[in-house]
Amino acid sequence: MIDALRAEWTKLRTLAGTAWLLGGAVVVTVAVSAGIAATTHVTSDRGQDPTKLALTGITLGQAVVAVLAVLAVSDEYGTGMIRLTLTAMPRRVVVLAAKAATVAGLALLTGLLAVAGCLLVGRLMLPGAGLDPAHGYALISIRHGPTLRAAACGGLYVMLVALLALGVATAVRDTAVSIGAVLALLYLPPILAQAVTGTLRRHLEQVAPMTAGLAGQATTNLGSLPIAPWPGVGVLGAWAAAALLLAGLLLRHRDA
Repeated sequence: MIDALRAEWTKLRTLAGTAWLLGGAVVVTVAVSAGIAATTHVTSDRGQDPTKLALTGITLGQAVVAVLAVLAVSDEYGTGMIRLTLTAMPRRVVVLAAKAATVAGLALLTGLLAVAGCLLVGRLMLPGAGLDPAHGYALISIRHGPTLRAAACGGLYVMLVALLALGVATAVRDTAVSIGAVLALLYLPPILAQAVTGTLRRHLEQVAPMTAGLAGQATTNLGSLPIAPWPGVGVLGAWAAAALLLAGLLLRHRDA
């Protein structure tokens, strides 16, 4: 397993665009959050959640991390290198586990950096938007228990999205189709949920990977959420586990 991890880390580290994609994910996430903060203005409304608002950028930044995770495996299929990989390491499940570990580690680090940047932007910019103590809002602080939980959930969310994308790409093999499938799985259910109402809408939001996973960002009005924060992250984890399980089965039982 150590050799597999070393090999996968070397491949991912030397993959063209890895550093740019990871850096781009952080920049995009923080920039979107900054843009949202700059265009937000409230007066006496106490219904806002400053922490969740500050973490809005993850909704877009996750797509960049998903692309990197797809490329981590589909690039090998595109070049034919996967045959060399599986010849050198015949235990295919070990290869997939090593890929998942390296992708998860980089995605978690990227997610935590992006979350830290978003919270810093929120603390600096949101008071100017009216989300300040004068209007009944505490400044964003990592020492605040719910904010710390939201930050942890944000990092885990990005990591689980990456694992979901890796599983889909391993099963599909094609870069473009894999990216399209992952983005559709993330962004299409929330759009569909807007087209329905009542119990059906709530159930759809509870099982959709993005809406369930992003519930972890909330720090106020938790009772109004379709699913609680940690169970929501668990739903996304279940999606990622299912994708990796399917990927492992297909990897074992079909030719490279």
